[in-house]
Amino acid sequence: MMDYVMDVLFRWGHILFGVTWIGLLYYFNFVQTEYVKVAEDSAKADVMQKLAPRALWWFRWAALFTFLTGLVLIWFITGRLNLAITFGAIMGTIMMLNVWGIIWPNQKIVIGLSSGDKAKAAPKAGLASRTNTLMSLPMLYFMVASAHGAAPDGGVNAYGGLYSVDGQVSMTGLIIGLVIIAAIEANALWGKMNPAIQSVNAVITSSIVLTVIMAIVTSAL
Repeated sequence: MMDYVMDVLFRWGHILFGVTWIGLLYYFNFVQTEYVKVAEDSAKADVMQKLAPRALWWFRWAALFTFLTGLVLIWFITGRLNLAITFGAIMGTIMMLNVWGIIWPNQKIVIGLSSGDKAKAAPKAGLASRTNTLMSLPMLYFMVASAHGAAPDGGVNAYGGLYSVDGQVSMTGLIIGLVIIAAIEANALWGKMNPAIQSVNAVITSSIVLTVIMAIVTSAL
């Protein structure tokens, strides 16, 4: 009984923190950033001084607690690790590290909480945020698929998630998925904004395409 209660409690927390985190990620990318582009200078200043710090507080802590509750679920409660959970956990971990290692340090400069070059900080934070948006849909897909996905034979495998044929982890799928994820994150660290993620429509489309590709990798290879 206690195992069931803990499982439900941490799943609830994982979803709650995840909704808060990804909801704010979409707010920053789809609403605030686009608004600031066209707002008057006084309105921009108000956003940076009063709104952004509050939203960023909820954003970064929600990211951390989404990661922590997911870690507890994987290692201490369910004890389950399949291809879907692996990819979802890796993406979620990278996204959380992007928040604390790139977005937040550079956003502190942009909104005036830390000294630094705002002209350099803003693009770094923007690229990491767009990268997180790109990875968000496949990450959310794996949150669902890892627990409820059908096995290739039409049933649910013994581990409750998506595997390759015969319930075995596909090394080919694992390697391809890891290469894709590594390439995306490498661009966030050392690359630049590109047409695939630059606009709102582009990053949404790219994220959907990435979700389809990663789903194929987990279930067909």
